[in-house]
Amino acid sequence: MLDGCVPWPEATAAAYREAGFWRGETLGKLLRDWARAYGSRTALVGGDRRFTYAELDAWADRLAAGFASRGIRRGERVVVQLPNIPEFVAVCFGLFRLGALPVFALTAHRRHEIGHLCGYSDAVAYVVPDIHQGFDHRELAQAVRTSVPSLREVFVAGDPGPHSSLDELSSTPAPTPVQDAPLGADPGDAAFFLLSGGTTALPKLIPRTHDDYAYQIRAASEICELDGDTVYLAVLPIEFNFTWGCPGVLGTLSAGGTVVLAKTPNPDECFALIERERVTITSCVPTVAHMWLDAARWSERDLSSLSVLQIGSAKLHPEVAERITPALGCRLQQVFGMAEGLLTFTRYDDPLDRVLTTQGRPISPADEIRVVDTEDRPVRPGETGELLTRGPYTLRGYYRAEEHNARAFTEDGFYRTGDLVRFTDDGDMVVQGRIKDVIIRGGDKVSATEVEGHLTAAHDGIQQAAVVPMPDAVMGERVCAFVVLDGEPPAVPEVRRLLRARGLAEFKLPDRIEVIDVFPLTGLGKVDKRALAAELAQRLGTSD
Repeated sequence: MLDGCVPWPEATAAAYREAGFWRGETLGKLLRDWARAYGSRTALVGGDRRFTYAELDAWADRLAAGFASRGIRRGERVVVQLPNIPEFVAVCFGLFRLGALPVFALTAHRRHEIGHLCGYSDAVAYVVPDIHQGFDHRELAQAVRTSVPSLREVFVAGDPGPHSSLDELSSTPAPTPVQDAPLGADPGDAAFFLLSGGTTALPKLIPRTHDDYAYQIRAASEICELDGDTVYLAVLPIEFNFTWGCPGVLGTLSAGGTVVLAKTPNPDECFALIERERVTITSCVPTVAHMWLDAARWSERDLSSLSVLQIGSAKLHPEVAERITPALGCRLQQVFGMAEGLLTFTRYDDPLDRVLTTQGRPISPADEIRVVDTEDRPVRPGETGELLTRGPYTLRGYYRAEEHNARAFTEDGFYRTGDLVRFTDDGDMVVQGRIKDVIIRGGDKVSATEVEGHLTAAHDGIQQAAVVPMPDAVMGERVCAFVVLDGEPPAVPEVRRLLRARGLAEFKLPDRIEVIDVFPLTGLGKVDKRALAAELAQRLGTSD
């Protein structure tokens, strides 16, 4: 396995192979198999462009040859920051086929995050759009390239400016005969990196192997009953684990279905795509569901093809869940998941009350679950505790994070999720909250620690900062910053401007600032954020 990645114990890996969970397939070869099986079917729709399986397969071959011609080799890392466009899929499969490893980045990331990802992964290349939502990524790439010594190449989808064109790269003739997988590629090795949404200041890298991800998409696709008639609408960013493989884009391709890429989750665009492409399944966060429910009251679009709406990534309140089927005419499937691995789904044949109030059951019979108290002791059945897990698609360690891994995993390999859950008598999981210092703003995870550091550095008058979640009916949570000042209270727009100038992503910027004379402290001398949350509730005139 790639240096810096943590493998499964040999005996455990052998058991997963013996049980048939891991089949020794690389993701690059899987696309070749799908193209052979479904060649002339439509695989991918993006705007007015449509690609068959055969065309997508050939495109990936040309990109693999193009990357190789620019000196990119097996095992090297490439940061991919593209929106929901067909190029994302083709680039990733080109890199899979070459044996290089994509590092997924959010399009909302800016210099601060991208510089970290490129530097931490020793990325040799960076793939960007030209201009996305008014932001010129070519300028960002230029700034990052000058600060990261390992970064040799920048490839642009669209007008390349001073960089290299992805279109020109994809015109490179593929070698004949074309290999199904890079020479010596190991299905047990890392295939790509997802990003953590944890409490550390910047995202950690999550290595996903060919074996574990191929199993995840197969297991998720079986539960969701995907087949050749499936049309999946990618609403959320394609680089999210939820969109990419739960079962998402890859699960749909594995079944011979069609993936339709939405530019935004806006109901005007998405409802039109559902009607035009006869979409059968999609996945979103509660924030998007709120928008769609409101829009459905006046929309005249035909949504009758939509059979399943998956909702996950943030808590879905039962009263909202109850509105899904009456308003949209489709089945609700609740999903709990994490880029680190474990997925739980409600099932299609579950009683309605379980679908509305739980997050279902693990997707694999090999998923192992513990629910423990603060001393790692199992809680009694039905009680709330921290969720620990291990299994055939849950990582055994973050990339190059030995010190953090010692805290994040038990000695016998269980991942400490930081989520507080309980299980019902029927075996369904109910997410109660989390112990991590993270705000989930419309599905995006915001590290409170990171924002606090930027606040004190960006504004001379802010002596101390503590960031807490602010309940919001639409976003789930917003970002509220409590600050101790030396001087006049800062205006929210001014603070947001300063943080934006520091390269912080838009979704991390504070929505509200509250001034406080002194922070309350816990018995250990730490800032008491529960007390701050209670103070915020009082100031907002709401109950705790």
